[in-house]
Amino acid sequence: MAKLNTAAVSQIEAICDRHKDEKTPLMMILSDIQNEYGYIPLEVQEIVSAKTGISVAEIYGVVTFYSFFSLTPKGKYVIGCCLGTACYVRGAQQVIDKFCEQLGINPGETTEDGMFTIDALRCIGACGIAPAVTINGKVYPKMSVPQVTEVIAQYKGAEKEVSA
Repeated sequence: MAKLNTAAVSQIEAICDRHKDEKTPLMMILSDIQNEYGYIPLEVQEIVSAKTGISVAEIYGVVTFYSFFSLTPKGKYVIGCCLGTACYVRGAQQVIDKFCEQLGINPGETTEDGMFTIDALRCIGACGIAPAVTINGKVYPKMSVPQVTEVIAQYKGAEKEVSA
């Protein structure tokens, strides 16, 4: 979204207009923008501010407070590793470390090819199946370090099938 074109600006303004009659529209506006574009850079926050009268500082505060929102593009596959207490004591740190090692990125980063993002999550409510990992919403229960390589290979393999 480096430089927004006229169509993108119009679409963002339309999203703002769609929620203008709400008492507190910001979360709904940001959620719709995040769903549409995958992230909410400063340029977009400025458009939302101009359209709603909400300060950029307040918008930025909301975007950076809630983990659902992102300032940068996410990969096609977002790997969420739960580091809540139950997952952590059952080896989640080693699991996330293995994902990072295999993909060559740290939590919060995206691979250069735009395929994978790793997110370190707090409790996702899956304590009974700890350590839990999610990839684009699909839950992988009782994830172990050896399984990491297999899971990454599955997603890379799926990409090769699609591009063939």
